[in-house]
Amino acid sequence: QLQLVESGGGLVQPGGSLRLSCAASGFTLDYYAIGWFRQAPGKEREGVSCISSGGGSTNYVHSVKGRFTISRDNAKNTVYLQMNSLKPEDTGVYYCAADRLLCYSDYVRRLGGSWGQGTQVTVSS
Repeated sequence: QLQLVESGGGLVQPGGSLRLSCAASGFTLDYYAIGWFRQAPGKEREGVSCISSGGGSTNYVHSVKGRFTISRDNAKNTVYLQMNSLKPEDTGVYYCAADRLLCYSDYVRRLGGSWGQGTQVTVSS
């Protein structure tokens, strides 16, 4: 099982920024595409962004395009999600995943699999 640990969440005012981290435990991220997902209270989990194993290809869903940036540092075995201009609707628990990903254009999905604990992001004044 590919174990990933999310961190960096918190409480931020609308318009603020946060940077989330996704760190691998027990394996090397180098060969894996990584996806970020989120789940708002009372809603289904949804895809947010993907990055290819080499970092040369990225995908964003329409609602975050132009505000969020996904990146990776394979030397640190970590993938990041820089979130700017945050809105209340960005509130939710954010998760990352390294398998069963479908990523193209503005489509980000994961076909099953287990999830880690995630990191809570709350955007509120």
